[in-house]
Amino acid sequence: MKRLLFLFSVLLLSFSPAVFADDMPNIESFQQFASLIRWSGVLFSVLTVSAAWLFLRFIQSVVDGISSQFAQRRMLLQKLQSFFQFFIYMSTGIAVFMMSFRVDDRILALIGGTIAVSVGFALKDLAASFIAGLTVMIDRPFQVGDRVTFEGNYGDIITIGLRSVRMRTLTDDIITIPNNKFLSEVTVSGNYGALDMQVVIPFYISMDQDIRLARDLIQEAASSSRYIHLPKPVTVLVKQTITDNYLAIMLTCKAYVVDTKYEKLFETDITLRVMEEFARNGIKPPTIALKSA
Repeated sequence: MKRLLFLFSVLLLSFSPAVFADDMPNIESFQQFASLIRWSGVLFSVLTVSAAWLFLRFIQSVVDGISSQFAQRRMLLQKLQSFFQFFIYMSTGIAVFMMSFRVDDRILALIGGTIAVSVGFALKDLAASFIAGLTVMIDRPFQVGDRVTFEGNYGDIITIGLRSVRMRTLTDDIITIPNNKFLSEVTVSGNYGALDMQVVIPFYISMDQDIRLARDLIQEAASSSRYIHLPKPVTVLVKQTITDNYLAIMLTCKAYVVDTKYEKLFETDITLRVMEEFARNGIKPPTIALKSA
């Protein structure tokens, strides 16, 4: 009801700038403005808005009732309701306008100017996204199927359109990103058109452990994984690091997964293998010294 009343109010007020163009409006201006309004139609307009609001409430109750009984149809019903609601809004707005105003050349000129300004503002961002979409397609910072990181979101690019790019995250969420965002933000592509991708997995052990043995165990665990892409090398880097005020050895495994869709399975497989081998060979993680009270 609030939306419909707001629409009705906008229709009434949208013509005031042309009528009250002078700094000091006179009685003739008010008379001209009043002559444009069909006062008998204003009452019918209010009744029309009220009827539309009641009808939308009825449709909402019907959709809620059917959705509660047939959950599998809920999404379809909600989509149909959205389209129908938009149709009711537009139809009611046009009906209210036709009943409340006398359409002449001045009204048509005002409508044309208002629509032109509104469309111009609406198309500004659309045009920017369209140009950015062409830039993305030509420059190709990523491709469909790439696993990318953008503004803290990590997932696969599923579509590249003229207005936006859609990404499916690892939690199976679909994210829609306007193309113009990619012109000013950094995008990281993990595979850039390739099927395989490098996966980095860190491991930590204590300073007094057998570092060479730990490195060899990680190398063997990664090389024997079912998800490993063997044509590319497996590398284990060793680094001394400070974590929470205590020293530790960080061993970073860099290996390539055969397909990006197996990234997390690959990481899990290697981690389980390494932890089992560490336990079997007595290689312990860093010991955290507890502070005395």
